[in-house]
Amino acid sequence: MKRKTLKNRMLLRIKKSNKTAFISSDFFDLSDKDQVGRVLRSLVKEKTLIKLGRGIFAKTKQSLLGDKKILAKDFPTVAREALEKLKIRTFPTKAELDYNSGLSTQIPTGLMVAVNKRVARTITYNGRSIKYEQTA
Repeated sequence: MKRKTLKNRMLLRIKKSNKTAFISSDFFDLSDKDQVGRVLRSLVKEKTLIKLGRGIFAKTKQSLLGDKKILAKDFPTVAREALEKLKIRTFPTKAELDYNSGLSTQIPTGLMVAVNKRVARTITYNGRSIKYEQTA
């Protein structure tokens, strides 16, 4: 039987969750901030999680192309999930709306996210960062 260590409890929560993005405070009910931080750092080191920004983490999966770990879902989806967890509402960008309505043939990159308020967080993966578009 596995011991009920903080790491095992956090791994179980990550595994059971249908979400891909996590923020540090998702685990503060299990232990104090310092211990949770140490376990998160060890999970990043073991490549169970990928750090996307300050206090923002995402599940990984095995890449089909090699023995590399990659995000379990696509980067824009994970970034939107993380922003929602940070209580920041996301919306389709102007470029996405124009493309979907047929006003533009330019395919949006997905690296732009429309938000309802100012965001100071940087979300980065593989050298690509999410940019924010302010909506009214």
